[in-house]
Amino acid sequence: MDNNNLVAEHIDNPHELERLYRNDPKVFKKLFSFAWEQHPESEVLRVWYERLHFKESTNTEKPPLLQKGFLFMGLLAILAGISSRIIFHFVEQESIAPINIAFGVIPFIAAYFVYKNRPKKGIIYSLAALFVISGVYINTLPLDYSDSIVLVYLHMPIFLWVVLGLAFTGNHFAKGNTRLAYIKFNLEFGILYASMAVSGMVLALLTLNLFSFVGLDIENFYFSNVVLFGAAALAVVAAYLVSMNLKLAKNITPYLAKIFSPLVLVTLVVYLITVIWVGKNPFLDRDFLIAFNGILLGVLAVTIFSVTENDTSKKKSISDYINVALIILALLIDSVALSAIVFRLSSYGITPNRLAVLGANILIWANLIWIMFSYIRFLRNKTGAPTIQDAVTKYLPIYGIWAAIVIFTFPIIF
Repeated sequence: MDNNNLVAEHIDNPHELERLYRNDPKVFKKLFSFAWEQHPESEVLRVWYERLHFKESTNTEKPPLLQKGFLFMGLLAILAGISSRIIFHFVEQESIAPINIAFGVIPFIAAYFVYKNRPKKGIIYSLAALFVISGVYINTLPLDYSDSIVLVYLHMPIFLWVVLGLAFTGNHFAKGNTRLAYIKFNLEFGILYASMAVSGMVLALLTLNLFSFVGLDIENFYFSNVVLFGAAALAVVAAYLVSMNLKLAKNITPYLAKIFSPLVLVTLVVYLITVIWVGKNPFLDRDFLIAFNGILLGVLAVTIFSVTENDTSKKKSISDYINVALIILALLIDSVALSAIVFRLSSYGITPNRLAVLGANILIWANLIWIMFSYIRFLRNKTGAPTIQDAVTKYLPIYGIWAAIVIFTFPIIF
C-alpha cells in the first residue's frame, strides 16, 4: 500500500500532509489508517492520530439534553418576559417612564452572566446595588420630559450597558481581553437577536392573518402580551446562545466589519462633500448639529467593531488603513461638532443638552485620538495590534462614568 499511499510517501513532510488533509479529509483518513499500521513509530503520524481521534476518545458521553445552564436560562427568559409585561402595564398607565422596560431585561441577562462566571461576592453585591439604586432613582424623578430628565433617560441605557459589562467580565473586569470579548459579544448578540426577531415578526404576521380569517382582531392583545414577552425573553436566549459560542454570529461578524468599514467611509466622504456643497452649517442649524453628532456616534461604533474584529495574529491589511481613514474622518466630524457646540454655548448660554453633548464629544474626541495614535504606531511597526484594542477597552468605563454623572447630577444641577 505504501507505493500508492500519499500519506506514507510524505510522512516526513508535515506541510504536504496538511495540504492533503485539507483537499479531502475522508480520503486522507483512509490513507492514514494504512500508513499508521505500517509506521506506528513515526512522531508525525502520532500527532496526526491524536488530531484525528481526539473527539472520539474524549467525548464518548453525550451531554444531557437539559443542562443546568439551559434550565436556568429558560427560567430567566420567562422572568424577563413576565417582568417586562408588568412594567409595560405601568408604562401604559403613565405611572412610570418607558425606560423602566430596560430593567425588565438587562438585570436578567446580568444574572445569567453571574451564574456562568461565578464572580466574587463583592462583584455580585455591587451589581445588585447598581441595579437597585438605578431603578429606584429613576422612579423618584419627576415624570416629565424636561431637558435634564430626558438626558437621564438617554444615558441610563449606556450606564446599564457598562454595568452589564461588569457582570460579563466578572472577576476579570480589569483585563483588556475580557472587555474586548464583551464588545464582540454585543456585536454577535445584535446579529443573532435581529435574526431571531425577523423570524418572530414573520410568525406574528402569520398568526394575525390566520386569526383574521376567522373574524378575530387580536392585534392589540398579541403585541401587548405575546410580542412584548417574546422580545424580552428572546434577549436572554440570545445572550445564552452567544455565550455558548454559536458559530453563526462568530463567523459573520469579521466579514461585516470588513464590508461595512469601506462602505461607511465612502458614504461619509460623499455625504460631507454634499454638505459643504449645499452649505449646511452646524453652527447655526441645531437639527443638523444633532444629525452630525449621530453620524459621529455611528462612525465611532463602526470603528470600534472594526478594531475589535481585527485578527491580532495576522499582518497589516487594507482594512487597517481603512480603519485609520475612518478614525481621521470621525475626528474631523467631532472637531467640527465640538466647535459648533462651544459656539452655541458662548452665544446662547448653558443648557443641560449643550453641556451633555459637549462632554460626550470631548470624551469621544479623546478616545479617537488615543485609537488613532495607537493605530499609527501599529502601522509603523512600533507596537502590536493589542495596543489598538487596549485603546478601545480601557476607555469603556469612562463612558459609563460620564453617563452616571449625567444621570445623577444633571437633574439636581438644572
